[in-house]
Amino acid sequence: MADERGASHYGGAAARTDLPAQPSKRSFLNVLLGAWAAAFAASVVYPVFRYLIPPRLAGPTTASVKLPIKASEVKINSGTIFKFGQKPGILIRTEQGEFKALSAVCTHLDCTVQYKSDSQQIWCACHNGLYDLRGRNVSGPPPRPLEEFQVNEEGDTLVVSKVS
Repeated sequence: MADERGASHYGGAAARTDLPAQPSKRSFLNVLLGAWAAAFAASVVYPVFRYLIPPRLAGPTTASVKLPIKASEVKINSGTIFKFGQKPGILIRTEQGEFKALSAVCTHLDCTVQYKSDSQQIWCACHNGLYDLRGRNVSGPPPRPLEEFQVNEEGDTLVVSKVS
């Protein structure tokens, strides 16, 4: 039996009640399983959340661009892709020597269009969409015309601007 000081009958030492209880294997496994479930839930919820919330729009839009190509270097009846802000544009020099600039982003699925000199049309290779030289959709799935830009020649320098 125990004496007045709390010594135990079997070991002679007093039972200590101030120490924390040792975690059991079951509680350790519960914590481990809970952490795994939280990580799994986060890996499922995060992509869904990112899909449902639209991304922020990129910085300010560009109003005009000075092309690195000289006007004399652009061949007659040819097209050249250039960067207009964050998106591509297409510069076309017609058979008459006139410059035309349009957005090079197809209005169907945002593919990059190209100029076909044999038919003098702008062509989207993704779904065979065709536009005329003014950017109007001629055939195929594109729902709207291409955005048209204004081209100004300053000496041998070409400046492409948004139409206001």
